[in-house]
Amino acid sequence: MKKYKMIIDGQLVDSADLAEIEIECPSTKETFATVPRGNKYDVNTAVEAASRAFSNWASLVPRERGKTLLKIADAIENDIEDIAFIIAKETGNAIRTQARPEAKLVVDIFRYFGGLGSELKGETIPLGDSFLSYTRREPIGVVGAIIPWNAPVLLGALKIAPALCAGNTIVMKAAEDAPLGILKIAEICQSFIPKGVVNLITGFGGECGGPLSEHPNVRKISFTGSTDVGKLIMRVASERIVPVSLELGGKSPSIVYPDANENWAVEGVMSAMRFTRQSQSCTAGSRLFLHEEVFDSFIDKLVSKLTKLKIGDPLDETVDIGALINQKQYSRVISFIREGMNHPSSRLICGGLPPDNKEMKKGYFTLPTIFANTSNDWRLAKEEIFGPVLTAVSWKDEEEVIKMANDSHYGLAGYIWTRDITKGLRAAHSLEAGWVQINQGLGQMPGQSYGGYKQSGIGREFSLEAMLDSFTQKKNVTINLDLP
Repeated sequence: MKKYKMIIDGQLVDSADLAEIEIECPSTKETFATVPRGNKYDVNTAVEAASRAFSNWASLVPRERGKTLLKIADAIENDIEDIAFIIAKETGNAIRTQARPEAKLVVDIFRYFGGLGSELKGETIPLGDSFLSYTRREPIGVVGAIIPWNAPVLLGALKIAPALCAGNTIVMKAAEDAPLGILKIAEICQSFIPKGVVNLITGFGGECGGPLSEHPNVRKISFTGSTDVGKLIMRVASERIVPVSLELGGKSPSIVYPDANENWAVEGVMSAMRFTRQSQSCTAGSRLFLHEEVFDSFIDKLVSKLTKLKIGDPLDETVDIGALINQKQYSRVISFIREGMNHPSSRLICGGLPPDNKEMKKGYFTLPTIFANTSNDWRLAKEEIFGPVLTAVSWKDEEEVIKMANDSHYGLAGYIWTRDITKGLRAAHSLEAGWVQINQGLGQMPGQSYGGYKQSGIGREFSLEAMLDSFTQKKNVTINLDLP
């Protein structure tokens, strides 16, 4: 069993009390590694290191910081296969459909933000000929970052790269279920940056995440995870008036108009639902609104495609769908499936409880599941399941379906399928969601301004404006030129 260590002040270290966390492989339920179980003392040490490193890192010419990120990107690219293997092993995500694409996207993220070093610009304000008034973008300081387990390397990179480009230092708490991939990224960073600029701690939320959020020297908190935990972090931050970025949960609608090409739209709906990531995605289009004219035919085509996907060992290149992350999440998803099967007004279209066989019991494997004839008011259509459970609701009137789509405290993503671009744009502009796609169900790409409405979050990621808003602060300087 391999023992991993945290990275604090450029060094590989154990936790202060030498406690450890066992890392389980979701596809086999076997423990294959350990990481330190960090605590408040370790958080303090990491924040102190980041504080010491901040001044020198912030004083670097921004383009030089950008060049450093480009070097990191090249190094990550050279290790893509190793990183993809780690992701698949610790998350249960299939290496071909998810783990390798995630690793490649991390390279793109570092390159994108590496090229933005020269874009940390201010503005001049026209106050008259007697004044020179301008703004400048300055780093905030030590960033406390907390990431989840569903796409840990991607989500970690989305905090490290823009924070460093903007001149900040960072202390990141990895998810206790999947810390190894982002540890690898943080280790690669150490070859190119001064010690203390990137620190990576491992541990549980209450023992590490809480102290990190509360630390007086942390000047910015960036969190990706559940809405409930996001609310707690926001309360903590409010006590110190610390800015927060929150990328939280979702229950995203996918609206299919009757004029959409069904064969093509089915592929998009499957992608939007993130079935090949076991739907463990906050952007999953888990509420499918099908026009009544195409409801039955679309469902038939969707089932036909879904049942052809291969479930199994995430390290197998022929596998499409891997395993859920852990027993807790598995039990949660199964409980929702049971509820759907027992509900008098729902109809199980495909999937359901996993078969009682040796292969499925080997890991936390579930079946892509669809319930139809469901109500938009039903719990399965309201709560974020974070598993491959899709609810299908019929609609007739556009105003009606928009109302149903917006009837949620979430507002992260939305998907629309139609040949009529006027209808598509009208629906997109009406949806209460921060990220809407028309006729595609793709993942996020660098340059897009990604984030949620309502209880799906505060702030944006993936873009230049996201970096400026989340990881810099604006200072105004005004000079009186009319001296006596």
